[in-house]
Amino acid sequence: MKRKRYGILSVLAILTLVVLPLAFAVGASAQTQQGAAQPAAGEKPQVVGSDLGLGGKIGEAIKKIPVGTKKGQIDPNAPRGVFGIPGAPQVSYVLAIFWAIWVGWIFSTVGAFGGIMAGVGHMTVYGLGDYVRTFRETSPALNKTLTDSIRTSNQFLVGLSALLSTWNYLKAKRLAWPLGVALALGSIVGAVAIPWLTGGKISFRQYQGWFGVFVFVVGFVLLYEITPKGQASKKAAKAAAQAFEKSVKEKKDLTTQGIAVKKWSVTRINFTFFGVDFSFNPIWAFCGGVVIAAISAFIGVGGGFLYVPYLTSLVGAPMYVVAGTSALAVLVSMLASITTYITVAKAGMDWGLIGIQLIGIFIGSMIGSRTQKYIPDRWLKLIFVVLALYVGLRYFSAGFFGRSWVP
Repeated sequence: MKRKRYGILSVLAILTLVVLPLAFAVGASAQTQQGAAQPAAGEKPQVVGSDLGLGGKIGEAIKKIPVGTKKGQIDPNAPRGVFGIPGAPQVSYVLAIFWAIWVGWIFSTVGAFGGIMAGVGHMTVYGLGDYVRTFRETSPALNKTLTDSIRTSNQFLVGLSALLSTWNYLKAKRLAWPLGVALALGSIVGAVAIPWLTGGKISFRQYQGWFGVFVFVVGFVLLYEITPKGQASKKAAKAAAQAFEKSVKEKKDLTTQGIAVKKWSVTRINFTFFGVDFSFNPIWAFCGGVVIAAISAFIGVGGGFLYVPYLTSLVGAPMYVVAGTSALAVLVSMLASITTYITVAKAGMDWGLIGIQLIGIFIGSMIGSRTQKYIPDRWLKLIFVVLALYVGLRYFSAGFFGRSWVP
């Protein structure tokens, strides 16, 4: 078992430290090398004048974009790319499905970061970020509309992974469903409010910068949690994690010692996991759901990367419980957020790209929920910290300073 565990950790280390930077590099090299659109002085640029068969806000914005082959322009005769836009990046479905497998695996394993990795895929690996950025001057409307589309596309991927993870962890009795329901009810409020308030109003550069800020901050929070001082307040979580890991080694029936609710009240709910008692205030869980769903809807992710540290702080539960519980809250908030983005903000979707990615999400989620039990609780957090600090720093610097500080 030990040899198998270290084999898994070796694979994770390679994925984290090698594959992720390479994926960034592939996305960067795929960007177009066109020059900036610079109409001659006094010359009024010709605009497309048609929605090119594209409905909604995307079509309306394209009508007013200058015709041409340079950045920030549209060539109606160019091959159609993502979202059906002529000249937009051509996304390889092979790359998309493999990246989606990674997204599904990491979400179902860590209970977080799936939306972040989905965002990394859409913005950098597929090359959509640099493309959307080109319309900052020529068509702010398209820039903001496509930003909404990226936010919503991210959430579709996380939504399926959350659904699969919720079901798998519920069957395994590793989902604290009373806690998940309290979070989910609050998440509906935040998930509906943000798309309604910000749809069509956020530029891609603003989105990218804040995307990095939130991820970067959470990375430091989790880094603190694995220090001796941070661990001191989580003795119960450690005891439960050790009991779970011991049962895995001894090949015991894990479901018999899973989540069991012991006490209900308006202000306190108690449950046990592998013989260890945990309790929480459902009112605080509801409030946390409102705030976390609002933040995650703004940056277009599931919110698992915020639910995880919140749950470990609120309840002190081990990652084996947190992963499934956060998945339930994410699932509900995704349904609310996606519906609001499409119906109220009128975000356009590339259904073909989303469909192929959902296949990868399904595969990755099935693998993740079955491999998580072989990875120590501390290693899950360490992996999360490395990814959070790297991704956060990259997008923070690119969004607010115009250039990434890391590869």
